[in-house]
Amino acid sequence: MLYHEDINPSWDDGRKSSAKRFIQSREEKLILDLAFPRAGERLLDVGCGTGEHLLFFRNQGCSVTGVEASFARIEAAKQRLGHRADIHAGRAEELPFSDNEFDIVTLIASLEFAEDPKKAISEAIRVSRNRVFMGTWNKYAIMNPRGAVKDISNSQSGESPVNLLGGLQLVHWIRNMLPSIPIEWGSVIFFPFDWYTYLAGIEQRMPIRKNPFGAFLGFSFPVRTSYRTIQDVIAVPRGVHSKTRQPLQGVAIGMKGEENHCRSSSS
Repeated sequence: MLYHEDINPSWDDGRKSSAKRFIQSREEKLILDLAFPRAGERLLDVGCGTGEHLLFFRNQGCSVTGVEASFARIEAAKQRLGHRADIHAGRAEELPFSDNEFDIVTLIASLEFAEDPKKAISEAIRVSRNRVFMGTWNKYAIMNPRGAVKDISNSQSGESPVNLLGGLQLVHWIRNMLPSIPIEWGSVIFFPFDWYTYLAGIEQRMPIRKNPFGAFLGFSFPVRTSYRTIQDVIAVPRGVHSKTRQPLQGVAIGMKGEENHCRSSSS
């Protein structure tokens, strides 16, 4: 559902404290380590909010597009980025884009607010041609992730998230959609925010990869298309004499797993 809302001006201002700037830098490190955005790639940020992550990826050299359900946030994102981003109104569960349109699709602190997070992940996979990155607040973190979402996530209204998610649940959903796909994952933010005045150095020394205890989880996985075009000989009809039996170019004969079956049935 698309909607109007009043943006809380203190949300972006809250990022200015030293502790919250440090937390933001930890989020960005996890995103860079797992999503690995490269200059020139087309990137879609789903639930882009006021455009903070769009600007971050733009500074990495990506061509950025955002989709957002809140008209107020869309206007704020346009004011932030101007002509440097293409921003659309839309829902995570019904992305207004074609299949395989983007190199990278990101969902950062947006699955918590999706009406159907599984459908949102499925849509992200559909419009990606290379990889998907998901960043979400950890339901089972040691520190209180609801406070994290309220303070520094996309929840400008200050309301509690609709649905916090756990890492095992997300991995289960991904595996059901893309069996045997490799998943890179990790987490950051291991202490309450107020502690980072003293514990920033300890946080930086803690391992990120495959660490399930941080408040902010990140997952990255490749996307592989289900169909491919291969060459095969088309059977010659009776009464027609062919001088050669060379295959015609670009004949799609089925899914990857059905290749051997198609070859045997055509012989």
